[in-house]
Amino acid sequence: MQPIKNNTAIEKKLLHYTGKAIADFNLIESGDKVMVCLSGGKDSFTLLALLRHLQKRARNKFELFSFTLNQMQPNWDDSRLKNWLIEQTIPHIILNRDTYSIIKEKIPEGETYCSLCSRLRRGIIYRYAQEQGFTKIALGHHRDDLITSLLMSILYNGQIRSMPPKLLSDTKKHLVIRPLVYCQEHDIMTYAQQKQFPIIPCNLCGSQKNLARQKTKALIDVLAQENPKIPSNILHALSDVHPSQLMDRTLWDFKSLACKSLLT
Repeated sequence: MQPIKNNTAIEKKLLHYTGKAIADFNLIESGDKVMVCLSGGKDSFTLLALLRHLQKRARNKFELFSFTLNQMQPNWDDSRLKNWLIEQTIPHIILNRDTYSIIKEKIPEGETYCSLCSRLRRGIIYRYAQEQGFTKIALGHHRDDLITSLLMSILYNGQIRSMPPKLLSDTKKHLVIRPLVYCQEHDIMTYAQQKQFPIIPCNLCGSQKNLARQKTKALIDVLAQENPKIPSNILHALSDVHPSQLMDRTLWDFKSLACKSLLT
């Protein structure tokens, strides 16, 4: 496999939107040590490749490091991923931690693994980042992840929330960034196919059917067939919030809301 060369139209588009997100939300600054969580999927491969381009443009004003967690799933093979990282001269580590056995033990057959899997993975990622002194943890969530999460939260949890482009962890010790928040999933899929990234399929949750996320994505796809602007409109809604038009009493003082007297 040859190192990434020759910007394609799709690559230029993705670089533009990634750079815009970095600028809009001040995601990466000079001197940052950025740890990219490379899961082996198309999104994280794309994120790492794009940040590598931007790092070269910035003349290495920030450091880039790839972190992959091997959760000891059956049939996991990271040999091609490791070779790709070496050929791209990207500093990296592949950390082995058997969270798979814990998940299989704790979660009954037929129920989804996502919640526990995420908590275990997040704890390991945060711990490693703190130990190694990384200033930012970069995740590969894109536009479609954000809008799907928003609708899932509304439909299944009764909350208006999603994934912010920049997040301070509960412990206040970690800054999580999502540079792909403006990037569309179909562009990322096209780019990943062009670059032939050595993708590792997730056999842990990928085999589980009828997940809420899959249903919500299907709903958005159906709506987008009638109005292609719907996905971008949902994303825009995340940055154009009108608290006075909602019902959250912690954001708006409804009890004291009254008309001013017409009497002088």
